[in-house]
Amino acid sequence: MTMPTLSLEAFAALGAPNLVYVRPIKAAEIMADTPIETIRGFDLKPEQTLYAVHRADGARLAVLGDRDSAIAAALAHELAPVSVH
Repeated sequence: MTMPTLSLEAFAALGAPNLVYVRPIKAAEIMADTPIETIRGFDLKPEQTLYAVHRADGARLAVLGDRDSAIAAALAHELAPVSVH
């Protein structure tokens, strides 16, 4: 039996389109995939832990300095945050 494949859009909308997840992320990851102009002026150390808010399809929506701020930002935008480890 073959399992159906969902597109990223269909997966994101599956059951909870406002569901987002918050996960810790190292600043090095942000520094590696973000244009330098975007992060210029931020005092980031590669080993620093930040907290990213992601849609269900994995797209990163925001990065904040602490978990509580990440959750508060999601709630302020009427999203339902969950934590992942």
